Amino acid sequence: MKWLTQFMYGRYGHDHLNLFLLVLSIICSFLRFLFEPLIILSYISIILCCYRMFSKQTYKRTQENNKFLEITNPIGKTFNRTKNKWKYRKTHKYFKCPTCHQYLRVPKGKGQIEITCPHCHHHFDKRT
Repeated sequence: MKWLTQFMYGRYGHDHLNLFLLVLSIICSFLRFLFEPLIILSYISIILCCYRMFSKQTYKRTQENNKFLEITNPIGKTFNRTKNKWKYRKTHKYFKCPTCHQYLRVPKGKGQIEITCPHCHHHFDKRT
């Protein structure tokens, strides 16, 4: 195992973009029976994943990963917000601040309350 540690020293390694490329390759491999050219996409994503993993240009690979995260983080935030709304639907209500559009969570069953946004300090009334 020491040889692997020495080999990987100074190389980029694994990140979120590599994980995405790996999952894409696996999905394309399974779906190749439906649409044959997907196997080419599978090979391309595996080769790109290996190239990124063994690359010694860590600064460029970090920039690529940051761009990928910049694109995918809003999708992840929306998914997590929806998941939390469903998880806490019996105890909390979610509102959007009319000025800064920040999502706010307030407890249910309190009647008409005045909500203060912690981000912009705007006050608005809502029924919970």
